[in-house]
Formats: sequence, structure tokens, C-alpha cells
Amino acid sequence: MKKINLSETRKFNPLAMNSSLLHDSPYFKIINFNLSAGQIFPVHSHDIEGQLSILVIEGDGKFLGQDSEIPAQTGDMLISDISEPHGVKAVSDMRIIVTIAPPI
Repeated sequence: MKKINLSETRKFNPLAMNSSLLHDSPYFKIINFNLSAGQIFPVHSHDIEGQLSILVIEGDGKFLGQDSEIPAQTGDMLISDISEPHGVKAVSDMRIIVTIAPPI
């Protein structure tokens, strides 16, 4: 088993999104992204099969798609295929946990 203390990864940079790799295995990858208010994790997709989840652990913002915006707040989770365009926009300082399976 592995325990991760997420409070240790609570770092914000007003100039760029901050990321911390939390777990990487042949089965899945978990990354913590911290976005300062107004920052955008650009909409993108990957040309592989698999799924991802984006869990908001702090703050408010929007889940972004190709032509959509879905409100996102602490406790909300987005699940999508990796090939589907996805991104995040922070309205307040925002922390998200992204799980990718299989890892890319």
C-alpha cells in the first residue's frame, strides 16, 4: 500500500500551473495539478484508448470540452474517454487530481 499526503503538494504559481506526479504504474497514473485563479489547463486529447477522471479537491472552476464548459467545484468529478477533448479553467485557486488509465 501507498499513502500520499496531498497537503504536501499544495503549491501555487501565479505564472504557471503546478503539477506533482503522485503515482505511476503500468495500470494507471495519478497527477495533482494546482491552478491559480484564472489559469487554464488547455483543452487537449490523446489518440489512445482509455479513460480519465478529473476530481476537484479544492476551489471552483469549469471543466472544459471541445465546445462545452461544465461548472466544477470541490467534490465534483469528470470522467471521460482519453480521446475526448478535456481541460480545466480555474475561477479561484483550484486543485485537481487527474487519474489516467492506462497511463500515457
